[in-house]
Amino acid sequence: MQSRPEWRPLLKLPRTCLALLFMLAALCEGAVADGGAGPVPPQGQPPREATPLEAQLDAPPDDVWDRGTPRSAVRGFLQHCRENRWTAAAEFLDLSRLPAGSRANMGPRLARQLKFLLDRSLWIDLDLLSDEPAGEQGDRQKPGQDLVGVIAHERGDCQVLLARVEGQDSQLIWKFASSTVADIEPIYSEIGLAPVLEHLPNALTGTQFLEMAPWQWIGMLLLVLGAWLAAWVIASVIVRILKPLTRRSETELDDKLLELFVGPLRLVATIGVLNAGLHLLLLSVPANHFAREVSKVLLIGAVAWLVFRAIDLLAAATRGRLTERGQVGAVYLVPLGARAIKIAVGAMTGLATLDTFGFDVTAIIAGLGVGGLALALAAQKTLENFFGGVSVLVDQPVRPGDFCRFGDKVGTVEDIGVRSTRIRTLDRTVITVPNAEFSGLQLENFAKRDRIRLITTLGLRYETTPDQLRHVLNGLRRILLAHPKVLPDPQRVRMVGFGAYSLDLEVFAYVGTQDFNEFLAVREDIFLRMMQVIEESGSGFAFPSSTTYLARDGGLDRTRGRAAENEVARWRAEGKLPFPDLAPDEVQAIDDTLDWPPKGSITKTAG
Repeated sequence: MQSRPEWRPLLKLPRTCLALLFMLAALCEGAVADGGAGPVPPQGQPPREATPLEAQLDAPPDDVWDRGTPRSAVRGFLQHCRENRWTAAAEFLDLSRLPAGSRANMGPRLARQLKFLLDRSLWIDLDLLSDEPAGEQGDRQKPGQDLVGVIAHERGDCQVLLARVEGQDSQLIWKFASSTVADIEPIYSEIGLAPVLEHLPNALTGTQFLEMAPWQWIGMLLLVLGAWLAAWVIASVIVRILKPLTRRSETELDDKLLELFVGPLRLVATIGVLNAGLHLLLLSVPANHFAREVSKVLLIGAVAWLVFRAIDLLAAATRGRLTERGQVGAVYLVPLGARAIKIAVGAMTGLATLDTFGFDVTAIIAGLGVGGLALALAAQKTLENFFGGVSVLVDQPVRPGDFCRFGDKVGTVEDIGVRSTRIRTLDRTVITVPNAEFSGLQLENFAKRDRIRLITTLGLRYETTPDQLRHVLNGLRRILLAHPKVLPDPQRVRMVGFGAYSLDLEVFAYVGTQDFNEFLAVREDIFLRMMQVIEESGSGFAFPSSTTYLARDGGLDRTRGRAAENEVARWRAEGKLPFPDLAPDEVQAIDDTLDWPPKGSITKTAG
């Protein structure tokens, strides 16, 4: 027990003397206030002075155990309990209902039992208790009583009350009320393992670390080991049940998923067994709350672990399918997408963990949203190029190694990066185009052609006769039909017009190759054969020229001209002038009268 102060005998003075001292102190305080700039009481209402009894009730008592206020009384009780000083802790209990002869033995025992009940059912927040000598004012309790909390048990709720009682030196102090002390032992006896704890050595029940006794730490270790062993058994049974079902399926995806499912399943089973056995340890409120929260966090981690494994499995399956389909560009996006999903799942796991420990997740999300918006605005071009690169890789208008035309330039795509695309031009220079700009261009991919078009216009001299021209057309068509690299449909060789200095023939066909170098060789071979056909026909290629003829002009054929004029005059006289259109009967008479195909044509003979 602590030694009393030397001024302790002053409390034994008569109460009248104490009242006079308090009145003198009040008068001195009033004199000091009058000399300053303090408030002046209203006229006609002199300041009310505290009576001697009120002054005694409002002043904290001089108690060696510091039981002058509800807060200090509870704090002192808990402090002595944590230091295993149960005799001192009994000084904070109102044992007035117990026989005087049994108080010395029952007091420490009841203090130990009350501390056990408080730890297990009621965690006291000292800041919520009154720090005034008179206790909490305006509550629903009787004067001189304060409510600490409520302990729930099988027969109902028990109020843990503090009562202001008279101490040994006639001063008013706070103790746990006698009604609460009377309920301690009945409630304590309802706990199954509680009587067993009283027979354990003090080394296992006395000293506490993190609000847990040594026997609870040992029990927690054994519970964790038992839960882990039980989880192995539970997981093995579940896997044996599911394996026959997965073997019946045609795909191997569910088999691999079951293998990845074993680890998280064991963790979940361990958490379940731990939660089921925690009540056997009789943990204190904070220790039990912490254990439950850790279990929630582990459960969240188990779910995230399973999701991560499923993401890896689906990413591998997706890469295999894209490779089989030949979508090589999209294969590069799979690791990026899997990593982005993992980051999102990790962020959600972190937020769920913070929410479990009581953090304001809404504020965190709002802060991340504002920060993300600021980052997005600052990195707008970077994000635009990133998504442009993603769209190029997903849509695959071009791939690395493809020869393409973009805008007014052509070149070979060397690399499609996160920010830009690099293209090597025909001049062997490298052009770097931002992905946002590149994805918006009109791209012409020459590498994706299944065939290459051959088109050209041949100009023959005007001296070429119609039959010579027919001979040339026939020879050119035969070349296209006979060549093994020229596709049969479509292909054509036609006379398309009368040029300024040539008779124009159009050659159109498709060469069955994707290799541009091979196409150039085929086209060269076809052109050389066409030159030979034109030469054999006695014609030649026209070139820009003008010819001056020096000869005597024989004039127009007057006979034929006069005959044509007479025929037009006859049409006019007979009212049959075919302008602006022919008469309907004449249209019907001449309809389909030309010889087509021409006379002597193979097609007409075969028909």
